[in-house]
Amino acid sequence: MLRILGIGNALVDVSVFVHDDTLLERHRLHKGGMTLIDEETERVIEQEMQALNPQMSTGGSTGNAMMALASLGARPTYVGRIGNDELGRFFREAGTRQGICEKLITCDEHTGVANTFISGHGERSFGTHLGAAMGLRAEDITEDLFENCDLVHIEGYLVQNHELMEKICRTAKELGLTVSLDLGSWNIVNENLEFFHHIIREYVNLVFANREEATALSGMEDAAESLGYIASMTDTAIVKMGKKGASAMHNGGERVVMPANKIENVIDTTAAGDYFAAGFLYAYGNGAKLESCLDLGITLSESIIQVVGTRLSDEAWEANRRYARRVRV
Repeated sequence: MLRILGIGNALVDVSVFVHDDTLLERHRLHKGGMTLIDEETERVIEQEMQALNPQMSTGGSTGNAMMALASLGARPTYVGRIGNDELGRFFREAGTRQGICEKLITCDEHTGVANTFISGHGERSFGTHLGAAMGLRAEDITEDLFENCDLVHIEGYLVQNHELMEKICRTAKELGLTVSLDLGSWNIVNENLEFFHHIIREYVNLVFANREEATALSGMEDAAESLGYIASMTDTAIVKMGKKGASAMHNGGERVVMPANKIENVIDTTAAGDYFAAGFLYAYGNGAKLESCLDLGITLSESIIQVVGTRLSDEAWEANRRYARRVRV
């Protein structure tokens, strides 16, 4: 198994169900995407969410992926920045309990929060106050963080700090590590298109994108065409297509497509992409072929969309671990 290091925005998810777009529109949140909010907006949203029965779980795109990898039996390392507060302790203890090697930087700022609004069809929209996570800097990225690791997985949400993101990718590449990138959200790809093209071509080996993110990056609506375009920029491209499954392609290779199963009870799509990345990376780290990598990614994502938040039951994880053993080489 490849030894995996994750670096990302350490956040706590606070999730509620919404019946319409009123709250999203009031706070100018991108429906189906991620919108950064300031501290004042965060306080207002927090008050409004109290009446909607909020549920709390660890979050952050990379954080979710590392939690899922640990639950499969891997022992990933995670780097992020949290506050010296209740939410920060909640984040640290949850990861440590799951078996993650936590390399968390603690500060006096509030731990970041991803306010998650779930529609009736399971679509999620985020109003994210990065808090302490925003303070992760390029100078925090030292070579010792990468010790005993083979692959570094990062999230596109780190693009709020170009210098930080480039330092992570450049250091990993100089140390001979594989670099994996999840684009994160279509709107941040649109807003940072030139920079994403630069780091993917220069440093990245694996790119994870959903349909909207792939279109934003490539400028192409067709999923097959956008997959081919991204694969021409990197070693391996993966495009998640929701109900239609997922596809992957090595640079210069053939396109591999894996269909999804029909899921009747889609409750919350939060972390679906993160769990997909975890399943794919687990199989990839065990030397599996693209078909098996896609298969395990889809299996994990289908599990998480049937619950609220980012946590599965022990029984669900046992079933997923049994399934994962089938893809080991």
